[in-house]
Amino acid sequence: MNKLTIPALNLIDRAITYFNPVKGLSRLEARTRLALMGGYTGARTGRRQTQSWQTPKGSADTVTLDDLPMLRDRSRDLLRNAPLATGAVNTVITNVIGTGLRPQSHIDRDILLPYLKTENKIEEFEKKAEWIFKIWADNRDCDISRSQTFTEMQSLVLRSCLESGDVFVLRKFKERSGTPLGTTLQIIEADRVVSPNFYQDPNIKAGVEIDKDGAPLAYHILNRDPYDVGEEKLTWTKIPAFDFAGYRQVLHIFNRTRPGLTRGIPYLAPVIESLKQLDRYTEAEIMAAVISSMFTIFVKTESEEGLAPMTPMSVGNQNKMERGGDYKLSPGAILDLQPNEGIEIADPKRPNQAFDGFVQSILRQIGVALEIPFEILIKHFTASYSAAQAALVEAWKAFSTRRKWLSQQFCQPIYEAVITEAIARGIIEAPGFFADPFLRAAYLGADWIGPPRGQIDQLKEIKAADYRVRLGISTLAEETAQITGGNWENKHPQRAKEQRLRRKDGLLEEQSGIDYSEEKEE
Repeated sequence: MNKLTIPALNLIDRAITYFNPVKGLSRLEARTRLALMGGYTGARTGRRQTQSWQTPKGSADTVTLDDLPMLRDRSRDLLRNAPLATGAVNTVITNVIGTGLRPQSHIDRDILLPYLKTENKIEEFEKKAEWIFKIWADNRDCDISRSQTFTEMQSLVLRSCLESGDVFVLRKFKERSGTPLGTTLQIIEADRVVSPNFYQDPNIKAGVEIDKDGAPLAYHILNRDPYDVGEEKLTWTKIPAFDFAGYRQVLHIFNRTRPGLTRGIPYLAPVIESLKQLDRYTEAEIMAAVISSMFTIFVKTESEEGLAPMTPMSVGNQNKMERGGDYKLSPGAILDLQPNEGIEIADPKRPNQAFDGFVQSILRQIGVALEIPFEILIKHFTASYSAAQAALVEAWKAFSTRRKWLSQQFCQPIYEAVITEAIARGIIEAPGFFADPFLRAAYLGADWIGPPRGQIDQLKEIKAADYRVRLGISTLAEETAQITGGNWENKHPQRAKEQRLRRKDGLLEEQSGIDYSEEKEE
């Protein structure tokens, strides 16, 4: 049993106790209660505001794995039917992947110069590595199903991660006529990686077999989606995480948000309920607006003779009329009523003037959770240039972080596999590549370049880039990648060619530099 520790009396406590012992005792009692209860209001269970707040306890897998199937299903349903959810995911994919991420080979010159001998050999290796990977990546044969290029697979992998929480990529070798390399990829959806016979073994967490350190040993993959109806019997294939040479042959791509988490969580998981409720609210408002726009006249007479008897809209509704009628409002309709029958119209007061403000308030909360500023989320810029620029900068922090994550988890391992095969086949010369793992890493260095960040005012962006280059805090290669998403080394020969042709044809020289005279802001 723990010993009760009474808080020590400070100077104020001693003074109050000296003059008013009763007050001092009450003060000491209150401090003792606080010491027993803890200092955080959010952890108390006796307060009315939090007494019904029940929280699950357990490891990351304990509180996550059982919920994953439902989270995936609801996430996919939102992406199929909720425009806002679809737009949020598409926004991430467009900004992170866009037209595709491509590698720029940057090998370690200091380490490899003794092996490649000259700078020309180093540049030759880098250009050849980029060229070989481009040939492989632009061919649909890189996909085991021959249906997608590597750029298209990048989008599919990212979309699957956002939608399902994680995705698996199998690195396979398949020789095909007309293709120089045999490296191929197979994308496996999250639902197909399941523990054998759906039984959770302590060492197999949702289809991922791990060792005592939590490192993956193998993946158990179903031959088809477990929810598909078919005659093919469900069978599991155990695929080792690493091949005989120690290279990964299964890439498990997900964002680990807690230590020990084995499977990924869908991107929309924190806002699933908010998105669904907002979708329902929007649908209800649209229906209310449609109903309020329909103006129907009801004619009531004391005699039994009216304008015309109420008739069904189609022959198929004859039975409904005989059972009492089934009639709908419609624009400009005139309906007759029976004697002593009246009609009372409920005014829905639509369109709802508060609809837009309320929806925008919820969208701001959703945007915070998804790391997409409100203006980017709904593609609507109504504030000042500074506010729009700030929103773009904040969004780009999240997009660039996710781009770096994808390049490390997916793009770079595939690039390494392709270049390794090319070196093994003798297509590229790389002395010492297989003899030393450090040399191998030096040969396979690469940066992944994607579409640039959007620019609100291109002139201001160009001026800022020129200032950075002049101050020496940036390079032409960095600014070219950031502003246009291009490769400066590829642009330089073209610019040199253009300059030579201009001089040859007697055209005026290009004006160098940019005029930085003060301009009046709009």
